[in-house]
Amino acid sequence: MNVYVRELATQLGARGQSVDIFTRYQDSTLPPSLPLGPNVRLIHLTAGAVGPYDKNRILDHLPALLTQLNATQAANPAPYRLIHSHYWVSGAVALALREQWRVPVVQMFHTLGALKNRVARSPAETETLRRIEIEQMLMQHADVIVAATALDAEQMHSHYHPSAPIQIIPPGVNLAHFTPMPQAAARQQLGLPLDQRILVCVGRMEPLKGMDNLIRALALLHTQHPAWRESLRVILIGGDNEHQSAGWNPEQHRLHALRHSIGAADAVLFAGAQPHPALPAWYAAADALVVPSHYESFGMVVLEGMACGVPVIASNVGGMRFSIEPEQSGILVPPDDSPALAQALHRLLTTPALQARLRQGGIARAAQYSWSRITDQIEQLYRQVLLTPNT
Repeated sequence: MNVYVRELATQLGARGQSVDIFTRYQDSTLPPSLPLGPNVRLIHLTAGAVGPYDKNRILDHLPALLTQLNATQAANPAPYRLIHSHYWVSGAVALALREQWRVPVVQMFHTLGALKNRVARSPAETETLRRIEIEQMLMQHADVIVAATALDAEQMHSHYHPSAPIQIIPPGVNLAHFTPMPQAAARQQLGLPLDQRILVCVGRMEPLKGMDNLIRALALLHTQHPAWRESLRVILIGGDNEHQSAGWNPEQHRLHALRHSIGAADAVLFAGAQPHPALPAWYAAADALVVPSHYESFGMVVLEGMACGVPVIASNVGGMRFSIEPEQSGILVPPDDSPALAQALHRLLTTPALQARLRQGGIARAAQYSWSRITDQIEQLYRQVLLTPNT
């Protein structure tokens, strides 16, 4: 979501639109306002303590957020004409502002609480009733909702019964940043061995991402092909790295215990979260990018990997069904099915012709999602909303 907001804002700014991005202060060393590019500002708001805390508590500070937003609006040389809110928390703020500013609200959820609860494996993974209620309110009262795919829109209809209109516009990928590079050069840059098969998985450390399924698939491949025990490894990008265990969340501790219990401790590496500029090298270094999630509204990581020319294997869920053309730009497998994932990985790693086809097909597919194309569609939507009476 952060990547989406930044890329869209900078694209709009380059086209002469003035864009302010509001986010909560989490780092006191940052200035209140930070330029991100021509006509784009990142503005930090204070909502409770400065620093990370439970997302569900942000709206406890709604009055303070509204006061700061109104102060920024009053100081602007021209008033805001439209609010594009992302995620349910921002959507609640946007609806409150719409009543005060009399401007339309375009809402994008990125993920839905009802869908996350469907795949939750424990009470700790479930989203709150408050989130579901706010999403329901947004489905009724936003001026327009942006869905990433037709399936995303269908799931909104089946779980929330929206009365707000829904427009399908997928996220984009920065083709100037995510570009192919030689695998050997990428590995040398990252200090990775040249003589190993490397599977990369990028995402937050949470059960929804299905990284445990990838670890089990790796163990199956080691059992089925003993010669691969020393040459096939998984690198998990997200969370904290091997040397920062004090910062591991419960899911990362669970994955750590799993890799030890099934004898894959030496073949699974926690690389930690990586800065956005470093991601293309990680993708290019991989023999395959694996996205084993149980739910993804779209899965921007898939597009990023394809743009870098790495073969992609992903769960047949959510938006990844739409971004991947099976057997042409990637391979889709059932979610939470480690034998099926292991089988797909074996077929990919032992079939050079398939690797080559997916590399070329992925690059071609990602080109259809350039941010220039996506911004064209978003701008057209903005114009339509602004011309609609009574917004």
